[in-house]
Amino acid sequence: MVNQLTESSSDYLRQHAHQAVDWWAWSPEALAEAARRDVPILLSIGYASCHWCHVMSHESFDDAEVAAYINEHFVPIKVDRQQLPDVDAAFMTATQAMNNGNGGWPMTAFLTPEGRPFFTGTYFPPEPQPGMPSFRQVLGAMADGWHSRRDKLRASADYIVATLAPATTEPPSVAPDLREAIDEVEKSFDLIHGGFGQAPKFPAPTLLDALLVKGDPRSLEIAQRSLESMARGGICDQVGGGFHRYSVDPGWVVPHFEKMLYDNALLLGAYVRGWRRTADHDEGLRALYERTAYGIVEWLEREMVSPERAFISGLDADSCDIRGAVHEGIFYLWNPDLLDDALGKELGDWAAETFHVTRGGTFEDGLSTLQLRGRPDFAKLEEVCGVLLEERANRFRPASDNLVVAAWNGWTISSLVSGALIFNEPGWLELAVRAADHLASVHVVDGALRRSSRDGEADAAEGGADDYGAVIEAFTLLAGATGDSTWLQRAVGLADRAVEVFRHPDGGFYDAVETGLFQRPRSVTDNVTPGGTSALIAGLRTAGLLAERADLVARADEAAKTTWVSVAETPRFTGSALADLMISDEARRGLKPAVAVVVSGDPLGELSRAAWRLAPAGSVILTAPTDAVGFGTHLEGRADGLAYVCRGTVCFDPVSDYAELKSPLWSRV
Repeated sequence: MVNQLTESSSDYLRQHAHQAVDWWAWSPEALAEAARRDVPILLSIGYASCHWCHVMSHESFDDAEVAAYINEHFVPIKVDRQQLPDVDAAFMTATQAMNNGNGGWPMTAFLTPEGRPFFTGTYFPPEPQPGMPSFRQVLGAMADGWHSRRDKLRASADYIVATLAPATTEPPSVAPDLREAIDEVEKSFDLIHGGFGQAPKFPAPTLLDALLVKGDPRSLEIAQRSLESMARGGICDQVGGGFHRYSVDPGWVVPHFEKMLYDNALLLGAYVRGWRRTADHDEGLRALYERTAYGIVEWLEREMVSPERAFISGLDADSCDIRGAVHEGIFYLWNPDLLDDALGKELGDWAAETFHVTRGGTFEDGLSTLQLRGRPDFAKLEEVCGVLLEERANRFRPASDNLVVAAWNGWTISSLVSGALIFNEPGWLELAVRAADHLASVHVVDGALRRSSRDGEADAAEGGADDYGAVIEAFTLLAGATGDSTWLQRAVGLADRAVEVFRHPDGGFYDAVETGLFQRPRSVTDNVTPGGTSALIAGLRTAGLLAERADLVARADEAAKTTWVSVAETPRFTGSALADLMISDEARRGLKPAVAVVVSGDPLGELSRAAWRLAPAGSVILTAPTDAVGFGTHLEGRADGLAYVCRGTVCFDPVSDYAELKSPLWSRV
């Protein structure tokens, strides 16, 4: 038996295509069907790599009796949160409001035929548990309520929607106190394990980036210790590179094993910038950061590149053991015997000591995640990891989510570009260009940016503010790194459209285009990834500087004010906005973002790489020959082989020696 999801571009929706539940994709036709039948909507939201989404699917949606009941009493709609983040955001807001701030995936919501929520939750088990009804009980209660108390359910939905309606307020005229914001962040810093808060513990790359902006000793120490702890922990795939989504314990030992592109894209940038901020004499820490960054890129290239050369969304947490039973994390786990089998006794003992693999294990059934202890011989470490990677390739692999998401590719491209220039890796730049080519040729349609694609075909949904912001920034950085102004023209075109379609009355931005949802999503906070407003601010600033479009920078300034209240109240969850505020604070102190122009046809020449390594946060760097076109006045009157630095309306004397470049890049005016 099949339903309407068989032709979906979403791996998550395809996972449910052969269930007996008569699933619909989110569409006006689905809502119209609910109105025609006069039944409520069962909305289920998740994503392909979501462990608990799989659990609930197998426990409930695969059950023939449950499926029959759903089909009789509801119109069931399945949504991939990665494909339709606006739908996810709207109903997540309702779910958190109705559940004391709790939310997550799978998200389960019951709606009126008009798409207004009257009951929401997350995972429901097949049998009742203490404090939690079974899914069958929930279904029965919702069906009975619609039959006998429909007016009350509709009134409840109206009340929820009215309560969630955002009030437009004037942004503050004064920026928050940065010292107070940093002090508040420091209060949540884990002095023992690094990172912020307790379990579950997320990497928070946007917050770490904010702490790296100024480089003051305390903020730098917090960022460095967090980056080191994560790089050593079980949350980092010590063998194959890249990071899992979060740690279930405070010490980064046991992760939730799914591996997502957005985490690794942002963490790559954070480790590159952490390396850049770490003193040359701290060789051990620098080597660890470098190993971690290279590991992320090697994983991206090995496991995350689509046939079209873009980057897919993620890898599942679950996979099969040798008997075919499904376990979370089994692909990544080891015990001493497994290490000995792969490496021999001598190296196996060394690996067990280095990775803290014990007979008791750190996970289930005597198995361990790999944690990096002490200061190992990095050459020996790479030899051992190479053997373990080959051995691991014989295991059953986790499933992949092959959806290509614009924002996540944009952040990956930006991190690859900066990493390529800082570590002198032309192959990374080639990876970035190929992914950007896919976005430009597939995702940009008639001047608008599509959110997602699969197999080289874009989905219909227009991208959100985070997609536009991430891709604008990525295209601009590519233009500066390669000297190809075509990327800048594309970035500016997307910036002009974004300013128009996402504008909010208070000067900020909505997160999504208007689609008729009961609420148009809009958030001025950041979490694991930059929010739509923060992403768009970063994109507008970068493109505005390189394209000499002061209006785009001014529009970013206006939107940034709408984040200030959140920065003051919850700085831990506004990492990107906090970073932007820090850069603006430095500008007020005379260190405006610099525009560094390196006149050269070699994108990875010494002067260019020095500029990328040394430039203050928020700067843009252009490397191009004198005859390059499309960069306004940046190359006018410039001589080959020299680097020119301008800050606002002040330009410094050109330099030809990369050792002299730090002075103009850091001179306040």
